[in-house]
Amino acid sequence: MIVSSSPHMFADTSIQKIMWTVNLTLLPAVLFSIYHFGMQALVTLLAGSLSAVVFEALTQKILKKKVTIDDGSAFLCGLLLAMCLPPAVPLFVPIVGSFIAIVVAKHSMGGLGFNIFNPAHIGRAALMVSWPVVMTTWTSITTRADVTTSATPLNILKLQGYDAVVNTFGSQTELYKALFLGLRNGCIGETCVVLLVLGGLVLIYKRIIDWVVPVTMIGTVGILTWMFGGAHGFMSGDPIFHMMAGGLIIGAFFMATDMVTTPITRKGKLIFAAGAGAITVLIRLIGGYPEGVCYSILLMNCVTPLIDRYIQPTLYGRGEVR
Repeated sequence: MIVSSSPHMFADTSIQKIMWTVNLTLLPAVLFSIYHFGMQALVTLLAGSLSAVVFEALTQKILKKKVTIDDGSAFLCGLLLAMCLPPAVPLFVPIVGSFIAIVVAKHSMGGLGFNIFNPAHIGRAALMVSWPVVMTTWTSITTRADVTTSATPLNILKLQGYDAVVNTFGSQTELYKALFLGLRNGCIGETCVVLLVLGGLVLIYKRIIDWVVPVTMIGTVGILTWMFGGAHGFMSGDPIFHMMAGGLIIGAFFMATDMVTTPITRKGKLIFAAGAGAITVLIRLIGGYPEGVCYSILLMNCVTPLIDRYIQPTLYGRGEVR
C-alpha cells in the first residue's frame, strides 16, 4: 500500500520497457542495413551495442553502483551510435565511441537521467574529430537504379551541387525513391527513411515520444532549405530531398526526442526542435560539413536548461481566471 497525498497517477511503464521498445522499433532499420551493407554493418552494430553494455557494467561496478544493463539504455546508446557510423569503419571505432558515450558523456555526469548531452551523439562527434577520414569514407554500392557511387547524397550536394545529385541517381524521381527506400550510401542506420518513420510512428502511438519534436525539426529543415537551399534564388530549394537525406530522420525521431536531454514542456520541445532544425540547415548550406544533425542536437542540448527555466507550465490553481 502506498500512502501519499493526491493526486495519484499510475502508469504501466518503466525505463526498461521504454528502452527496449525503442530498441525494437529500430530493429527493421537495423535488419535492412545488414541486408543493404552486408556483414560489415552487422559487425559494427554488434561492436557498438555490446561494448556499450560492457562499459556500462564495468563503470557501475567500479563506482559500486547497481548494475542496470538489463534496462536497455546502454544497449540503445551503443546501437544508435553504431547506426550513425559508416558501415566499413575499423572495429575499434564503435568500441571507442561507446566508451566515450557511456563512460564520459553518461556516467561522468552521474549516469542515466543526469547527462546533459545525448551520449550517442557525443560519441559520434568525438569520433568525427578524431578520425575524420575514417568517418567520411563510404563503401561503394550499386543502387537499384544501377548507379554506382562512393559518396552520400549530401556529400555530392556539398561538393558538386544539387544537379549532380539528381544526375547521379538518374532523375529526381529515382533520387526520392533511393532516399525513401534506403537504396543509397550513408551511415548504417540512416538510409531507409520509410522504416525509420514507421518506427518513430510506433513510438508516437505508444506516447514514448512527442510528435511535436520530429515534426517541428523535419518541418523546419524542409521550410528553410526550400527558402534558402536552392541554386536558382529564393524559394528554389528541394525540401523533400533535405528532409529525407542524411541523418535527419533518425536524429529527429530517436535522438532529439531523448527525454533526458530535451526540454520538459511541449512549448520548450517546439523551440528545441526548431532550433535544431535551423542549425542543421545552417551547417548543411553554409558550414564545412555536409551534415549537421549531430551537432545541431548537441548544441540545442546546451540550451535545454535555459529553455526549461523560462518555459514553464502554469502551476495548478495559479492560472488566470476568466
